[in-house]
Amino acid sequence: MPDPLETIPWQPPSVLPRHIAVIMDGNGRWAQKQDRPRIEGHRHGVASVRRTVEECVRLNIAQLTLYCLSSENWKRPQLELDFLMHLLEQYMIEERSLLMQQGVRVSVIGRRDGIPDSVMGEIETTIEMTSRNDRTRLCLAINYGGRSELVDAVRTIARQVRDNRLDPDSIDEQVIAQSLYTANMPDPDLLIRTAGEMRISNFLLWQISYAELWVTEKTWPEFEVSDLQAALVEYAKRERRFGGLSEGP
Repeated sequence: MPDPLETIPWQPPSVLPRHIAVIMDGNGRWAQKQDRPRIEGHRHGVASVRRTVEECVRLNIAQLTLYCLSSENWKRPQLELDFLMHLLEQYMIEERSLLMQQGVRVSVIGRRDGIPDSVMGEIETTIEMTSRNDRTRLCLAINYGGRSELVDAVRTIARQVRDNRLDPDSIDEQVIAQSLYTANMPDPDLLIRTAGEMRISNFLLWQISYAELWVTEKTWPEFEVSDLQAALVEYAKRERRFGGLSEGP
């Protein structure tokens, strides 16, 4: 007999994050445990992306940001990098119709150097096609590094000062935030990391200053909708004080 509790529809908590960021870790480890090539872990990770995006759309989460390829990942074997680029290009082509049906708007953050022209072309096509969608924004961090983002922001601000378009004394947190790749995006409320690693790996260093962290031992290909729901339940239990005092006794 099935567990009667499993037939009860999951009810989301009353407090949901506006923006969820995910460090999708453990694809290679999942493949090794399955005695498969590392690239198979990346392939299976795409299914987890689809599940997570669909649930965020269902819950009206405003933004989901996925750490797809870090600027440090270029150190990996060329065969694996080539497959990742192929997988990214394939995702952009094959998921477009579903993204359009779900009203998902795609954006990308990170440096473009190193990304093949064919892949970049498909990315730009998907961004343009989904630009008018008004439900969940899916932001993909590709060739992204938090320190590189801050370097680029400083360069942008320095050029504005040099050209007398910005007074150095007027530089504040808002000026810096608007110079980041994520300008006009909300900061993440919840940062999820898979595969049990307790670090942020150069991801959204400025933006996650007050994000709630949630880590699971599951690798990314094992990440199910129920895991996302568990993270949301835990998030709703936490008191976010942003440096202030608790409202409790």
